[in-house]
Amino acid sequence: MPYLWNFSPSTVLERWFPRALAAAFAVLALWMITGRQASAQEDGWKLCNKTSYIINAAVARPEGQAVVVEGWTKLRPGACELALPAPLSPGVHFIYGESSDAHRGGGRDWGGDRELCVDPTGSFSVESPPDCAGFGLDGRNFRPVLIERRNGWQTTFTETNQYSFDQAEAAGVQRLLEDAGVFSGRVDGLLGRETRAAIRTFLSSQGLAADTSDADLIDFLEQSAIERARDVGFTLCNRTEYPIWGAIARMRGDDWESRGWWRLEAGGCARAIDSPLNQRQYFVYGEMEQPDGRVRTLKRAGEGFCVSRAKFAISGRDDCEAAAYRTAMFTEAATPEDQKLVFEFFERDFDRARDAPEG
Repeated sequence: MPYLWNFSPSTVLERWFPRALAAAFAVLALWMITGRQASAQEDGWKLCNKTSYIINAAVARPEGQAVVVEGWTKLRPGACELALPAPLSPGVHFIYGESSDAHRGGGRDWGGDRELCVDPTGSFSVESPPDCAGFGLDGRNFRPVLIERRNGWQTTFTETNQYSFDQAEAAGVQRLLEDAGVFSGRVDGLLGRETRAAIRTFLSSQGLAADTSDADLIDFLEQSAIERARDVGFTLCNRTEYPIWGAIARMRGDDWESRGWWRLEAGGCARAIDSPLNQRQYFVYGEMEQPDGRVRTLKRAGEGFCVSRAKFAISGRDDCEAAAYRTAMFTEAATPEDQKLVFEFFERDFDRARDAPEG
């Protein structure tokens, strides 16, 4: 049932310190959550975040024969925000979410298979055209949502761990502390002694007050993590006019690992590795989509690694076909400098178009 979610103004430390002492407090908090859900007011399409990630969300609504897409709504872990005010138009709407650039480990998204256009550079409201790139927009895959009531509806983002709202907020703080390089413990939604000490360390290092609100703490951590991420890692960029699917390969432990896919819109970039690059050899693969459905692959690519049709992380580079993968020819990237590397795909780097590979 749709509802409005209200958090108390207490800080993370104030709220979680007593709960860390006894499991009964966590059970009581869950009961209180259910009670507030039932008594809340309805005032539009509300998006809620029960994950440990900051999510930037976009929604789409039918308007006549067109679809209007609006974004971005920032959802802090454990929080809800209004995406569309009432009255709503009952029927099929669409939703998409992606994790903040602050988070390490590659971007995560929540979506489906309906491609609609978004503006990745900032807030927007557009009537989605048939050709996103032609209008300077990027395509994203949205998921349909059937809204059945005019006065209110709610959609909640979740992840594998089934967090309550309070646990999601706590896990989000832990993840951001790790992303910012302050904390390296478990992301479990329980703010124990180590996590609370890391929060105090971060607040002190930034000259922030000990009673900084939860929302402000998350915002400051996000900015710190984004600034840290800019200084290291491996970024893929598309300098062509067509979409490119990119993949990378490197040594992981005692064996090679290939990983993909990153969809790079025309002129866009994606971070493939967001930690310091400590090796000398990195390899890259790319498939450029053509309007007729064919693809172009890289010239002068002579190193074989395994790839899959869906997103993948594959250990080893031998006998790809025997493991139901296919072998693709990668090219070696430049040696990283200062623990970072940017690889740019140019049209001159690609061979002539051919049918899309299978598998």
